Amino acid sequence: MHFGEPLEEQRLIALLRPDAEIDTVITADVYGAGEADRLLGLALAGVARESVCIVGAVGHDFYTGERSGAKGYPRFTDPALRGPESYGDYLRMATERSLERCGLDRFDVLMLHNPDRIGYTSETVWQGMAALREQGLTHRLGVAPGPANGFTLDLIDCFERFGSLIDWAMLILNPLEPWPGELSLGAASAAGVSVIARVVDYGGVFHDDVAAGHAFRAGDHRCFRPAGWVEQARERLELMRPIAQRNGLTMLQLACAWDLAHAPVACVAPTLIQESGPAARPVEDKRAELAALSRTRPLGEADVALIRSLGDNTGAMALKGAAPDHDGDDLPDRWSLREEHLAAAARWKIDPERDLLPTH
Repeated sequence: MHFGEPLEEQRLIALLRPDAEIDTVITADVYGAGEADRLLGLALAGVARESVCIVGAVGHDFYTGERSGAKGYPRFTDPALRGPESYGDYLRMATERSLERCGLDRFDVLMLHNPDRIGYTSETVWQGMAALREQGLTHRLGVAPGPANGFTLDLIDCFERFGSLIDWAMLILNPLEPWPGELSLGAASAAGVSVIARVVDYGGVFHDDVAAGHAFRAGDHRCFRPAGWVEQARERLELMRPIAQRNGLTMLQLACAWDLAHAPVACVAPTLIQESGPAARPVEDKRAELAALSRTRPLGEADVALIRSLGDNTGAMALKGAAPDHDGDDLPDRWSLREEHLAAAARWKIDPERDLLPTH
């Protein structure tokens, strides 16, 4: 995924191999156009299947679609690729191919990866996902919005439409990005959906070896963040450090614990990155730090609230998905508000003009 320094294959396989401390691994078929699946398959060799939880994701068509630079491959629901009558066939094919690369006969959770507006709203899409569970290709189903932040009202509407099918959702959530992820948590709880929090490390900052002036390699995905983002993050990180020390936590563990203090967050998935430069920590140390996180929830309500106030990012960016400031035709990752979005916003006391617009 072009974060940090590339790793030699055997070292990466060792990092990916699940064990008693970290028994869950998340993959997506589009990562490396199947290469991530293949490496995970190598990492799983000799590991007892019943001792691990493997989360897969399908949704980007890299089989017949053409990559559009940094925007990646199109969603399988792109009308230029196929119509609704072929959604189920594509989902089955993509899932079977992903499982084959991983050396598995089923996923524990299979997520609809980065859906477009059709993916969030189409009964045909979710009937296709349900069929995969009925066919034994996955035990549970989920939805993973992205790749960028947003999709708040789309996700809430999806929970309300298809919550009986959805067991898990994967959201961006961390102490420096409480917004807009927190806006969806109430609807997730109401629908009985558990949440995997991703980007918990905030682009590596909570690993504590990305300092002001850090030089990112050409092509690193974090180069798309606005100028000065590391320096601003470090300032707020230092304000949170006494809270971590008081609770006996590292900064990464603090970020994880803060996420896990939120209902319905039940799993945290930080990105483990090998940074460059003399101050870079070995990525194996970061894995061990994550593994050492207590499975209890050590942060009290006061600390959770204080961290949130220190990291408040409300209005810090233009959001993806249904957005009040989008005009014109639908894009693959952004579209105008519809009646269903406004209805969902009203039910959850979200004012799109107040809560979903960039302010700075």
